[in-house]
Amino acid sequence: MLRILLNIIWLMFGGIWLALGYMLAGIICFILIITIPFGIAAFRIAIYALWPFGSRVINKPTSGLPSFVGNIIWLIVAGVWLALGHIVTAFLQAITIIGIPLAIGNLKMIPISLMPLGKQIVPADQPTFPYPGSPGPYRAQNHYPR
Repeated sequence: MLRILLNIIWLMFGGIWLALGYMLAGIICFILIITIPFGIAAFRIAIYALWPFGSRVINKPTSGLPSFVGNIIWLIVAGVWLALGHIVTAFLQAITIIGIPLAIGNLKMIPISLMPLGKQIVPADQPTFPYPGSPGPYRAQNHYPR
């Protein structure tokens, strides 16, 4: 119930504008054709910006060198500026007591705004490694008796 309340307050006090900004960036990236992967990432962030509480960002285990190279380009062109915008907005939201959870939500968006490629947004209660065969805790839980 608290997540829904925080998401509604988030939506009213900046989430809708943040999502619209990311959607506009995604549309521009699609128009430029070469930057379509960045557009897909921008739309992913836009959806996350609409309803961030109850979700978290994880690394895709299948991402590789192309995501890394794309993230470096994104970081130089847009990532740093987006992260600074999130920091400034979080500071302004944290001035009031009611805005502190919103500020935390804004700070939670900084990693995906810096490097969005090779990331996935999942529910907060989903395991870190959701794919069978991926390294990590998911694989460690599948023990077969001998």
